[in-house]
Parts: sequence; C-alpha cells; structure tokens
Amino acid sequence: MDTSLHAYIDTVPSPCFVLEEAKLRRNLERIDSVQKAAGVTIILALKGFSMFSAFPLVRKYLSGATASSLNEIRLVNDYMDVKAHTYIPAYRDDEFNEVLERSSHLTFNSWSQWDRFGSRAIAAGVSCGIRVNPQYSEVATDMYNPCVPGSRLGATRDQLPDQLPEGLEGIHFHTLCENDSFTLERTLAALEERFGDLLHQAKWVNMGGGHLMTREGYDTSHLIDLLTAFRQKYQVDVILEPGSAIAWQTGVLVSTVLDVLNSQGIDVAILDTSFAAHMPDTLEMPYKPRILGSYHEPVAGKPTYRLGGMTCLAGDFMGDYSFDQPLKIGDRLVFDDMIHYTMVKTTTFNGVNLPSIGIWKEQNQFELVRTFGYDSFKDRLS
Repeated sequence: MDTSLHAYIDTVPSPCFVLEEAKLRRNLERIDSVQKAAGVTIILALKGFSMFSAFPLVRKYLSGATASSLNEIRLVNDYMDVKAHTYIPAYRDDEFNEVLERSSHLTFNSWSQWDRFGSRAIAAGVSCGIRVNPQYSEVATDMYNPCVPGSRLGATRDQLPDQLPEGLEGIHFHTLCENDSFTLERTLAALEERFGDLLHQAKWVNMGGGHLMTREGYDTSHLIDLLTAFRQKYQVDVILEPGSAIAWQTGVLVSTVLDVLNSQGIDVAILDTSFAAHMPDTLEMPYKPRILGSYHEPVAGKPTYRLGGMTCLAGDFMGDYSFDQPLKIGDRLVFDDMIHYTMVKTTTFNGVNLPSIGIWKEQNQFELVRTFGYDSFKDRLS
C-alpha cells in the first residue's frame, strides 16, 4: 500500500474498496510494453475488473475489452467507448440483436450455437470465432478449471470439422488462471496438437485470460518470445484478455473491528465487512487474504484472532491471524489485493451494505467514487 494512503487510512470510509491509481498505471504500462513488443492486442476482461470509474485510465493503454453478458457489453460501450469482444456460453434470442449491435468480435461456445446464430452474426459484420477446449489445464481448483471432464466451456476437437466454414475467423481458448508464461507454453503445445490444422485457417486467436504478467517474477521476455513465435507461425492476430493482471496488487479493502470476543478459548474479531458477501472468492478458491500489518499465520505468544464477517452465516469467517498488539473495537484492518475478482463478486446477502468504492489518486488525494445503501439491497429483490 502506498505510504501516503497508509498515513490517511483512517479518513477512508469503512468498509471501502480503495484503488491506488498509480499502481494501476504501473500495471497498464507493463502490459502495454508486452503488447507492443509482441505485436499482439491485450484487452480488459470485465469479469475480473469492472471498475468503470477507472476506465479512462485503462483506455490510454488498452484498445478494447471483453464481455460475457449484455450488461458487461453495455459497460464496455459506455465507458471504454468501443464495441466489445463478446463471449457468452449461450446466447439468448431476445438479446442477440443488441449483442450484435454492440460487439466487434463474437465467440461461440459450441458448434450448435454457431449453427444457430452464426449467419446472423456474419450478416451483421461481426468477426466470429469458436471457443475450443484443448483438454489441458494446470488449474488445480476444479471450480476454475474449464477443462474438467464434462466442462460446458468450449468445443473439443472431435466436435469440429476439418475446415472452418466461411465467416468463422477465430479460435478462442481460455484455460489459464493466474498462471505464468511457461504454463501458457505447455498449453499452446496441447492446443497445437489438437487444433493445429484449424489454427492455420484462422485469422485471429484469442488466448483468453489468466496471464498474470504483472506479478513479481513473471518472465515477460519469455511471454513476448512465445507470442511472437506463435503469431508468425500461424500468421494470425493474437488477442489476450487478462483479468487479474490488470488490477493485480492495485488496491485494498478497508474494514473496521466492530467487536472482540472469546468463543470457547478462541479470540474472535467481528468486522464491518463480510467474507461471504464482500470477498466470496476467498471462500470459493479458497485462499487466505493478506492483512497489512498482520502475521499471515498464527505466531505463538502474539495476540491471535479468528476474523468474522458481519453476516449471520456460520461460515463467514477467516482464521487465524496474529498481530503485534491486541485488537480493539474501532481498529482498522486493511485487506491487501482486493480489487480484481473481488469487487465484481460482492453481494448484499443478509442485507449487509456493499463496501464503498474510492480511488487514491496519483496526487495523494482520496476520491470517494460511490457509496451504497438500502436501495442497492432492495433493488435486487421484489
């Protein structure tokens, strides 16, 4: 976290997502250097980062965005000021005309979807592609692995013809999740083994997301060489659409201790945020988020707490963290790296308010972008 932000953290509302603008720019500059050196196009994936108040900065470095719903498409149109690269697992008849109007590229998830909608997309002048399943992925968590047996995402080689039909220009795969370029290299080997003949027929290849090129230690030179060689071998335009990489390590979730209690020998701190409602990815993945100024694992002899969310769900907790000093009511706890894939998943379960959203500007000023209240909860119900 920026030292200036740390100094003024008590002035930020709680709970609140705080994007650090300078760190977002740093990531975008790194990503831009990759796309220029490799001669590829890198676009924003809204499923990982949909904070449209930051899109004016994103637009300075990335020329487009990918969407997986009509609402995301509209957000791309309105705030990235471009048509979307669209992939939806199954298109709806009642939405498809608007999807076409708002998209530059359209990926079909299955051959049956192509048969049903392809001619309409071609007539509308949209560049069409098919998502393929190379049946190779190194993602350990099944919930995030699109290549598990029975996966609904993408067509396997036996489901496709030997010749791409007129108007089907692209091959799209997405099998990575916060992986490095060497994982991509092994994935491309599997892709080429199964789909090499079709790759030679394609005009573009979309390599999806999961390319965590902004993580410390990521070998961007290897990525650039890999992408350049692939692009030249198949004479295709290459597109990447990372989610995590855009907003990786760019911000925090500020929370406050509401109560401290002892439960059968375990010290518990209840916060004004919720793991279930505000950080569901920590329970889905699962992973233990880092808290600034804490010890990530219990340390003997130091005050140690199980952290509980404010909902009545029994499993809304995360443990255990140690601190140098005992926690007390009113203390601020700052969860690190909470901007990508966290803000987009928040809910109002149990009627809890959504965290506010703010930006720590490059001029060391806090800008409160949005707050939420009763209407945000009520509008999801009837």
